[in-house]
Amino acid sequence: MIAALQQRWQQARRRRWWSTLLLALPLALGATAVALRLGGFDIATVVLLVALLAGVALSTWRSRQLDRRWLVRQLDRHAPLQDSADLLFAPDDALNPLQHRQRAHVHATLQTQTPDLRTAWPRRALLAAWLGALVVIALALGWPRTSGGTARPSPVTAPLATPAQPPRLQSSRLAINTPAYTGQPARVQSTLDAKVAQGSALQWSLRFSAQPREAVLQFHDGRRVALRREGDSWTGTWTADRPALYRVVTVPALAGPRLYRLDVLPDQPPRVRVLAPDRTLVLGMPGQRQWALQFEATDDHGVAADAQLKITLAQGSGENITFREHTLTLAGSGTPTLRRFARTLDLAALGAESGNDVIAQLQVRDNRAPTPQTAQSTSVILRLPSVEQVQGAELDGMVKKTLPAYFRSQRQIIIDAEALIKLRRQLPAEEFIKRADAIGVDQRILRLRYGQFLGEESEGGAKPPPTSDALPTRDTPTADAHDDTDAHAHAQAETSDHAQAGHDGHDHAGATPEAPPVFGSATDVLSEYGHTHDHAEAATLLDPQTRATLKAALDQMWSSEGELRQGRPEAALPYANKALAFIKQVQQAERIYLARVGPELPPIDESRRLSGDRTDLGSRTLPIAAVPAPEPAIVSAWQQLADPANTPDLDAIAQWLQRNDSRLPDPLSLAAAIEELRVAPDCGECRAVLRARLWRALSRPSPQVSRRTPPDRMGQAYLDALEATR
Repeated sequence: MIAALQQRWQQARRRRWWSTLLLALPLALGATAVALRLGGFDIATVVLLVALLAGVALSTWRSRQLDRRWLVRQLDRHAPLQDSADLLFAPDDALNPLQHRQRAHVHATLQTQTPDLRTAWPRRALLAAWLGALVVIALALGWPRTSGGTARPSPVTAPLATPAQPPRLQSSRLAINTPAYTGQPARVQSTLDAKVAQGSALQWSLRFSAQPREAVLQFHDGRRVALRREGDSWTGTWTADRPALYRVVTVPALAGPRLYRLDVLPDQPPRVRVLAPDRTLVLGMPGQRQWALQFEATDDHGVAADAQLKITLAQGSGENITFREHTLTLAGSGTPTLRRFARTLDLAALGAESGNDVIAQLQVRDNRAPTPQTAQSTSVILRLPSVEQVQGAELDGMVKKTLPAYFRSQRQIIIDAEALIKLRRQLPAEEFIKRADAIGVDQRILRLRYGQFLGEESEGGAKPPPTSDALPTRDTPTADAHDDTDAHAHAQAETSDHAQAGHDGHDHAGATPEAPPVFGSATDVLSEYGHTHDHAEAATLLDPQTRATLKAALDQMWSSEGELRQGRPEAALPYANKALAFIKQVQQAERIYLARVGPELPPIDESRRLSGDRTDLGSRTLPIAAVPAPEPAIVSAWQQLADPANTPDLDAIAQWLQRNDSRLPDPLSLAAAIEELRVAPDCGECRAVLRARLWRALSRPSPQVSRRTPPDRMGQAYLDALEATR
């Protein structure tokens, strides 16, 4: 379909929709005026809403009647199209060549002259409808309420209320004007229960079936709002500052009084969240010149368009630290309830240097009047590295970190020897002997470590560190030398072990007095000023039996070391296993030998055993201490409500509620239950409701040991299966 035809079709449908709605609108206004005169404002509002919805629905239905069939009929009335408008909507594969040619003719005709499909405006019908509606509205609103010269009350005017004919609430209207800073529009509702913002101005307009002599709004906390009569309605105003319950009280008494609830929603303070950076402490980069900050502030009624960014610059170190503060004003972006504040700080302009800390914090305020609420974000810190820190970081990657010396256990030596035996066929003979020798060196180091507990000496003196001018010598026996880098590693491990175990050479037989001490060795320091070892026979660290067992372990380690150094791990395994067994015995004996101090219990009186005499015996049952009731008045009232014959003191409960309403989650529910029972003292359901509310208001005792959670179905089945297997 060509675009011009589509546009004309939509114009025709819109013309039909608007003409129908303009015809239905005066009918809706007239019906609303009649309902307002006869039924009041509430009924008139309902009639107007229903009439408008009906008019819109009718207009939509009539416009949709202008469908494709209607369009084809309208186009066929146009003579140049030759009743061929339906070819425009037919599929291509369903047309023969002649029909294709005819459709091309229709297209060419519509491109040159497109007919106007809109219907004319129904001017006469519109004029008649609007004139009739104006007449009905004028009669409904301007018709006098009295007729003739006899002064009689209008059917709408309410008579005076009497005790025999008490007043009834016929209609109600509550106008709510919220504070301007909330941005909420004023609203009007027919119900007297409402949720309003704190500080809202409320205006009641009440109509009664019979006019009372006096009407007031009685609140649950004793406040009263007097209503004044204006014609047939009673009006009153109040500013909502706290949640309240109220009822309408009249003289004579209102028939069927009801309790209404006003929930006052306080204005919440704004909340600030830091978006960038993503952590509180940020370590700056060397040479950093800028720092990007981004915050997000939210509030229930709106955040102010500007915020204060406080920047604190900390300079110096130790006790010489100085602080400089700067304040910047930031403009936010986004909606009033969610604003974002962003700023990129120029560190050079702030005077930040290496080693300084830049602390930023955003302070926002909401739109509450007259006193806005403020909130602050968490402080974010940018720590600029000093020159020393930068140099230390560059040097850290150049330092070679050496792991501490590693000493294998006896069990690990056995595991390594067994693994080496399995690899005998896969390794060359030289490699096999070299690995066995390395395990033997580990066995030697472990033997020396255990030997220090028996006062044994090391097998060599301390050696000075190698230097470039100290050439290696071949004075040592060739049996302990190794022609590889592995042998050098073993020598280093042995030397470090001797230094740690305190086996460096000092004033003993066989030691070389010219050997210089090793720097940092505790043994060399002690050897110069004292003696570090006991004799093997006089060692007092262990008892004689444990010392003998440890000696046997060392002998087995010596034999294991000899076999391993000669490349025979199979022969070394029996000695190594025996050494491990002796070490386990030493460990157990050491535990047994430790001094133990037990409780000194009084002697048992054998004459009283199995006699049943419990004289002078204390009770093992712990006394159960009663938890003191923190609210005796509430506990007493709760107990009295269980008996219909007792009447609790409702005034005492109300006074307690006024003192403790801040800690209760819903104080208005308890106040409503008190008022309901006050109005109907004989109501059993009201007593039960108040008793339940008081139970929830009682303070919970301190947590005690909780009961074990009962098992579920699978857990119970498991326990039953365990019982069945016994």
